[in-house]
Amino acid sequence: MKWIWLSMLSLSSILLVLTLLRAKMSWSWFSRFAIHLTAAAAGLYLLNGSGLLPGAEIPLNPATIGTAVVLGLPGVAVMAGIQAIVL
Repeated sequence: MKWIWLSMLSLSSILLVLTLLRAKMSWSWFSRFAIHLTAAAAGLYLLNGSGLLPGAEIPLNPATIGTAVVLGLPGVAVMAGIQAIVL
């Protein structure tokens, strides 16, 4: 079963790269995404390090950084609120 998933991942990755290269898209989206990713990670790191929210520490993992990249600062506030209510 592991080989089936690995082959599906490999095939879809190859097709994605071929689609991106064939479409001749500009790479500005990649630089914007990299900037957002870096800003989100830095924002979460500063929030955890500064102690702005006492007792709340949002872990730095792909899910939390992805949420911060997509939703921005409101996403970080939602994560902090969920953590305060649930935990």
